[in-house]
Amino acid sequence: MKKQKEIAAEYMHRFESIFRCPVCSRPMQVAGKGSVVCEKRHTFDIAKQGYVNFLTSPANSKYDKALFDARRTVIQAGIYQPLHERIADWVTQEKHEHELVRMLDMGSGEGSHLARIQQTAASLFDGEIAAAGMDIAKDGVLAATKQYKEMIWCVGDLARHPFAADAFDVVLNIFSPANYVEFKKICKPDGMVVKVLPHAGYLQELRNLFYEDEEKQHYTNELTVERFMESFAKVEKQRLTYKAEVDPSFLPALLQMSPLSWHQDENTLRDIHLPEITIDVEILLGQG
Repeated sequence: MKKQKEIAAEYMHRFESIFRCPVCSRPMQVAGKGSVVCEKRHTFDIAKQGYVNFLTSPANSKYDKALFDARRTVIQAGIYQPLHERIADWVTQEKHEHELVRMLDMGSGEGSHLARIQQTAASLFDGEIAAAGMDIAKDGVLAATKQYKEMIWCVGDLARHPFAADAFDVVLNIFSPANYVEFKKICKPDGMVVKVLPHAGYLQELRNLFYEDEEKQHYTNELTVERFMESFAKVEKQRLTYKAEVDPSFLPALLQMSPLSWHQDENTLRDIHLPEITIDVEILLGQG
């Protein structure tokens, strides 16, 4: 049986044209089964777990393994499935004439959003959906490699990422920081950048529980939307709002995943009963 490092190396080799060295911007190749190397011999090893760390300087993340485990539990429970279906529709629209769609999630965390979007899109598409994910948090990328094989996983920084210009048909950015200049560079001219961000009612039930101040009970994304619209020649917006049932089995993970509950007393969290939660998001599609 092949080791995960070998599986990852073979998959990366198929799509090595997507890589550019984060140090010198030269093209890179997968060397054997052990590393990704550029023309100037800058070398990034493939870890035994199957990911590559492309960071060129130390980086800290405020998110740890426990948070990523909680996030995976919540996403795999299916409460974001309507969102994944909506994005999959966009990913595959007018793509049926192509044999391959390359999709990248920038800020992929532990990979569950990307994996479920890839799976959903594949059911709508006759060709192949090749998927790659990058996050600055090593714990998140490690969690992704354990769950999702036959995908490219990288630790990297948005400003010094390891991807080539015009490498991807789709760039995803879901509940994560953005760098639109770089997103546009790595997206094909006819490709799309899809950003998901919370709208006013997102996780409203938790806000009502934890905040007495009415201003904090509501979220606004106006400035983020304005910046996105300024960055692209063509923008499409969709708001997606629905109630998702909260099974008691994953309620603790939902609370742990959300920053809204991070500073709450453990006894308070233990007594919470939450039959449903509001998912209210803005989906932005940018082109050009």
